[in-house]
Amino acid sequence: MKEAKLEKKIAECLKNFYKSRLAGLDKLSLKKILLKKNPYLYRAMGIEKASEIVEQIMAAHVTSSDETIFGNAFFEPIACLAADGKVADGEGVDFIIEKKDKITAIAVKSGPNWGNADQHKRQSTNFDAVRKRLYKIQKQFDPLCSQAYGKQSSEPTDSSRFRRRSGKAFWEEITGDPDFYLKLIRLMKDVPEKNRATFKKLWEQSVNKFTADFIKDFCDSKGAINWENLVKYSSGD
Repeated sequence: MKEAKLEKKIAECLKNFYKSRLAGLDKLSLKKILLKKNPYLYRAMGIEKASEIVEQIMAAHVTSSDETIFGNAFFEPIACLAADGKVADGEGVDFIIEKKDKITAIAVKSGPNWGNADQHKRQSTNFDAVRKRLYKIQKQFDPLCSQAYGKQSSEPTDSSRFRRRSGKAFWEEITGDPDFYLKLIRLMKDVPEKNRATFKKLWEQSVNKFTADFIKDFCDSKGAINWENLVKYSSGD
């Protein structure tokens, strides 16, 4: 794959990543997030500033969603393009690579900590469903769960009926280029910095807005956090 084409695709995917992040931040609701957070923990940490608790809550929420967004907006489309794959029509399988005697079905995950035992079983079931649909083609079926970063590698088991490849090993397998995983970071160039400025502006505006809302609803007349009101909101009737 020519570097110019890869660089263009990387820039496009990064822009889509930031576009999704901005959309998510714009839809963020402080009260919805508070319902899922542990007020006892924040009290135990000795937090006294409304802005500090707001920033911690927002940062935890955004960080947890960023991994999924990045996998969908960046890793998945680049992997499909780099492998010259065809988008799969099965749930839980992102694309397939068809060769003369083999079909490789690939599910793209960001990293090694992508799911629990039940999710691994579901992934096996998803691969099996694709296998059944492709049975008439009479080619070897190779289910591959890829992890765009990390160092895990494993063969199929009874509970996880798929191969697992991560990081360099995965990218080299689908591209034939041992340095492809390094090119992904190198060819980002200055695109992240250009997009970060817009995100940072909206982030700071959201912090200001949510801090004002938090003070209004969960602070007393002196500005101190009313922890009992916060606990009642997240855990009471």
